[in-house]
Amino acid sequence: MGNLPSLKPRELLKILKKHGFVEKRQVGSHIQLFHPETNLRTTVPFHNKDLKRKTLVSILKQANISARI
Repeated sequence: MGNLPSLKPRELLKILKKHGFVEKRQVGSHIQLFHPETNLRTTVPFHNKDLKRKTLVSILKQANISARI
């Protein structure tokens, strides 16, 4: 897993969208994303603080993206 950079939710959304995810809907401060080809789904908490490492790793696993950004 190595050293993950600390990311803000806005930066993570940009990475997920580059990998083909699209915003499906937003409920409160959480944005739900969906990948139309692989049917993968993930939810990103949207706030101004950096994401916790465990949360970031969990989102990347759900999105099937390597943790080496």
